[in-house]
Amino acid sequence: MTLPVWLETQIWQAIETIEEHKNVKYIASVERIAIAKGRVEGRLEGESKLLKRLLERRFGSLPAWAIESLSNATELALEAWGEAVLTAPTLEAVFNPNATNK
Repeated sequence: MTLPVWLETQIWQAIETIEEHKNVKYIASVERIAIAKGRVEGRLEGESKLLKRLLERRFGSLPAWAIESLSNATELALEAWGEAVLTAPTLEAVFNPNATNK
């Protein structure tokens, strides 16, 4: 679920105000969430880069649609494609495993 930008901003401001008022001496909630988000984004970026290298090794240069798919992929999609790269007969079959069953 994604909050509207105005509401998310309001929530972060309220959290920061509470933490400043209470003189919090640890990592603030906002910082903790940002760190966690950065870790997830970093992991996705790393998985995407590794999968891109594996696909290029197996199928040669990737077309623009494949590169775009990798850069916009969810973690579940990257995992599925990572497994498919081992057995898929074509690049297209990696990204659409149902295409080989037709």
